[in-house]
Amino acid sequence: MEENNSIMQNNESSQEEQKKIMQMRTLVEKQDPTSKEYDDLEIRRFLRARDMDIEKASAMFLKFVKWRKTFVPNGSISVSEIQNELAQNKMFMQGTDKSGRLITVVFGGRHYQNKTGGLEEFKRFVTFILERITSRMPAGQEKFVAIADVKGWGYSNSDIRGYLASLSILQDYYPERLGKMFVVHAPSIFMTAWKMIYPFIDEKTKKKIVFVDSKQLKSTLLKDIDESQLPEIYGGKMKLVPIQDS
Repeated sequence: MEENNSIMQNNESSQEEQKKIMQMRTLVEKQDPTSKEYDDLEIRRFLRARDMDIEKASAMFLKFVKWRKTFVPNGSISVSEIQNELAQNKMFMQGTDKSGRLITVVFGGRHYQNKTGGLEEFKRFVTFILERITSRMPAGQEKFVAIADVKGWGYSNSDIRGYLASLSILQDYYPERLGKMFVVHAPSIFMTAWKMIYPFIDEKTKKKIVFVDSKQLKSTLLKDIDESQLPEIYGGKMKLVPIQDS
């Protein structure tokens, strides 16, 4: 009986969600006809990011559509536009966790402020990463998992403007994409920068971030990731693959 009630509630919830998706689509297409290019799953992510509030979700979505036209006018970021960032060899993607979510690994200790391309190139790099991730997600999967490795991080790696820019891109334009983030090998010096960034992280994202004790690193990661999919550097069997080669 309880199972039947649960199924009925899920069906009602799904129907209500679909109804709101249709209402939001009508609203955003009226304001910007190019919204027709985006599917219902895209609209649903924005709705969920704003707790199913159609007005707030619509405003967020229209901001995204406008941003994409100006920042990604060709539909994608090419490797040639982010050469300085790629040269730092700090972003990798390979394997999936037990839920089928793609795994990415970023090395914070390899990131330095890009003096040549500046903040704009870094923002293009972040967008390239998120586009690469979303385009390679398995069918039926909408989220990814990140391992943020900050081993060896020091003040020379501190880039608050860059961190806030990447956070803004993730939260404002790719909502409901991050499934979980493991922060590993965090030195005490890193926490100074973390305290500056933390207030800008929305509540939903905060709940997805886990700081991992170095002594329990492998065992913690293995709860979510099978050994065959875990990067070798964490005791698994998967080789690291640069994001541009994935």
